[in-house]
Amino acid sequence: MFFPEIEKKSAVEIKQYQEQRLSDQLEYLAAHSPFYKEHFRKHNIDTRTIKLLEDLRRIPVTTKDDLQHSNEAFLCVGREKIIDYITTSGTIGEPVTFGMTEHDLDRLAYCEAISFMCGGHMPGDVYQLMTTMDRRFMAGLAYFMGVRKLGAGIVRVGSGIPELQWESIMRFKPTTLITVPSFILRLVEFAEANGIDHRSSSITKAMCIGEPLRNSDFTLNSLGAQIQEKWGIKLFSTYASTEMEGGFTECEAGIGGHHHPELIIVELLDEHDEAVAPGTPGEVTITTLGVEGMPLLRFKTGDICYQHTEPCPCGRNTLRLGPVFGRRQHMIKYKGTTLYPSSLYDVLDGISGVTNYVVEVSTSEIGTDHILVRIGSTVHDDAFEKKIKDHFRTRLRVVPSLVFESPESVNRVLFPATSRKPVKFVDKRD
Repeated sequence: MFFPEIEKKSAVEIKQYQEQRLSDQLEYLAAHSPFYKEHFRKHNIDTRTIKLLEDLRRIPVTTKDDLQHSNEAFLCVGREKIIDYITTSGTIGEPVTFGMTEHDLDRLAYCEAISFMCGGHMPGDVYQLMTTMDRRFMAGLAYFMGVRKLGAGIVRVGSGIPELQWESIMRFKPTTLITVPSFILRLVEFAEANGIDHRSSSITKAMCIGEPLRNSDFTLNSLGAQIQEKWGIKLFSTYASTEMEGGFTECEAGIGGHHHPELIIVELLDEHDEAVAPGTPGEVTITTLGVEGMPLLRFKTGDICYQHTEPCPCGRNTLRLGPVFGRRQHMIKYKGTTLYPSSLYDVLDGISGVTNYVVEVSTSEIGTDHILVRIGSTVHDDAFEKKIKDHFRTRLRVVPSLVFESPESVNRVLFPATSRKPVKFVDKRD
């Protein structure tokens, strides 16, 4: 692998490079995407006139609602070319499907390999993969393929089970964890409770996904600080999503995730879909480059970030995204998965025995989102609780905390005296 030359070019050269790639991508969308063909027709867009990055502003944005309601229309290839199906949460409960071709998987592996290299990782490293590769989840697959392309070793343990994680660490001597950072604290707790000297283990680094580690000024937040205090390993933040089929990873400097301009065009937009002023946070909006199966144009991710354009000490001149510090509307980041309240409602509404419920989201002691579902029911035994948890795992891949109460008790929260409508979602986040 190599340090991509485009990332060392000047800002002007990077922009010119992306404009050439954009022309190719627009031509591809106009020829192969049912959704964007109609999008261009509806808004009277002649893609041949889109020459500069600034010209993108003439094209209306794409949203997750579009993906939800017109999912199949985004596919640009026939089923015979799709070799992997991936899903991510939607806005109305049903998952959104992404079909990936052989080319798309190669692109994904390339992205992750250069992201690992961005963080100073080398072919001689051994990684312990602590995220799932199954359940139609992109992240674990992406990391596995990226490590392979890097030429490093990997131990596929999957999520959870601290005892198995430590057995694997002691057996295979990995150097780097790939994990949701809050789980690192569970590993430390298990080690301390079972006489394991975690500080003298082979682990020196962690690639962290799904939860922010830093504040907007790049200092460690409470979660990152706790990990540093309890273990002291080097932490690297990543920011990615299924929709962008790629991501942004910190280098050793730890001052934002680096953009890979050969893969994604990035805009930061306000609530009116206008570009934000320098130094102002905006919603990350991406245009994928080189995606064959399901490319996206001006897709608003819902994540609010700052962008940083000054050169980095590592030698890259690409823009960097700061930590995600805000979310559009009620978006929840829970254990590495992006959720909307409606997806939780959809699970609960389909379970016999659940009379009513309220979903509460708060900020945990380590600064991550915590979901508590207050379930009103006349039934509560182990079998009923297991059934609910199994439904959450099947539909969403994660299980929120559950508390069982009488329907009357939940009703008092659901129908507060000051509200004219039932309040099913309570946001208590800091």
